[in-house]
Amino acid sequence: MVFRLGSLCALAAVVLSLTAPQAQAQANRLLPASPEAARLSFAPIVKHAAPAVVNVTAAKTTAVARNPLMDDPFFRRFFGGPDMGGPRDPVQRSLGSGVIVDATGLVITNNHVIEGADQVRVSLTDKREFDAEIVLKDARTDLAVLRIKDGRERFPFLEFGNSDELQVGDMVLAIGNPFGVGQTVTHGIVSALARTQVGITDYQFFIQTDAAINPGNSGGALVDMTGRLVGVNTAIFSRSGGSQGVGFAIPANMVRVVVASAKGGGTAVKRPWLGAKLQAVTPDISEKFDLRRPAGAVVTTVTATSPAARAGLKTGDVIVAVDGQPVDDPNAFDYRFTTLGLGGQAKLDVMRAGKESKISVALEIAPDLPRDELTISARSPFLGLKVANLSPALADELRLDSTAGGVVVVDIADGTPAQSIGFQRGDVVVSLNNEKIAKTRDLDRLTKAGSRVWCVVILRGGQQISAVFGG
Repeated sequence: MVFRLGSLCALAAVVLSLTAPQAQAQANRLLPASPEAARLSFAPIVKHAAPAVVNVTAAKTTAVARNPLMDDPFFRRFFGGPDMGGPRDPVQRSLGSGVIVDATGLVITNNHVIEGADQVRVSLTDKREFDAEIVLKDARTDLAVLRIKDGRERFPFLEFGNSDELQVGDMVLAIGNPFGVGQTVTHGIVSALARTQVGITDYQFFIQTDAAINPGNSGGALVDMTGRLVGVNTAIFSRSGGSQGVGFAIPANMVRVVVASAKGGGTAVKRPWLGAKLQAVTPDISEKFDLRRPAGAVVTTVTATSPAARAGLKTGDVIVAVDGQPVDDPNAFDYRFTTLGLGGQAKLDVMRAGKESKISVALEIAPDLPRDELTISARSPFLGLKVANLSPALADELRLDSTAGGVVVVDIADGTPAQSIGFQRGDVVVSLNNEKIAKTRDLDRLTKAGSRVWCVVILRGGQQISAVFGG
């Protein structure tokens, strides 16, 4: 249809040609009555939330070997200089973000931001800087809790929102310090929930957002439209290293668990322990168990005397919900179970032999036998291994089967025979020279006895590996 601008007759013809719904839709598109009505802004939310989001600077000092020639006074006098002096201590710095979650100055950030640091500083939006101490680190969730070293002040902080109430499409703000340029606010929506195949931490249950998140945003706040903290930004998928609209945040309900452990005075996170090993439901398993859809967590083993065993959970059971919340896979179960906290009972919906039943499981921590950690010092292929007794608590921490027996490798010293051979953290040493290893002292005794040939059996990733080494 062709008409001249300003022609009332043409405009009338256009209106008359519209259907009733189209006309109504056009009528709903009204011009703002005033400039104030057109000013839609996130400014009030930012004004509330931004003061609680901080910049985190972590410094790690790496000693550099002193040039031995500098021990000679003559050489030092004539050839000393900025490039020849020593010892020099170059400082490696990492930049990230954090969120104050308590008025006393408790700050949540990502563990990878402060990992290995011997000095941490926190910068507020008003440009003030404070030293901070590391209260708690939790590599399993990639979260760490800091405390600002200033007991005199009450700091602005963000209250937690209920991340389980988020819906795909909800608007959110990401606040942090991308690329170290200073505090920056971006906005977007919740793109997806319960992402469990991201591969970042042990607890795979992330909020996905298209709010721009870049390097330096790690540990920053994901805020809802009420100004509450619903997530801690932690990672992005990117081909370029910058934001491409696929960012991930740790849900606030998981962050609460870590903060609660820190407030309780702990140096490690206390979580409920099921005492069972779980496997994802495949289409074949779904058909075998007559499930409505291939979702849930199949019980493959149950540890004796564990909460799962006492509750009557059996191998082959399929857990489909925790406290009424559906469970799609073992990662989703871990999140739902862990965020219930300690004390009381968890209600599990379980499919068994084609029938659904409800099972109550106690929410309690895994028992921790004396770990009796020691480092193997005898001349052997194990020289440099730090090992510990495999307790249910340590097995849960390292995602191992506590029924396997043996002792577990918790660390390997650099430059040692154990490192060159290829031992890894989490390896379980089951036997040595055909003698069963039940505790760390067994391994220590056998390595000190000496041998020309070492026959070792270890468990790694659920697989048994046998190896023979020369003495």
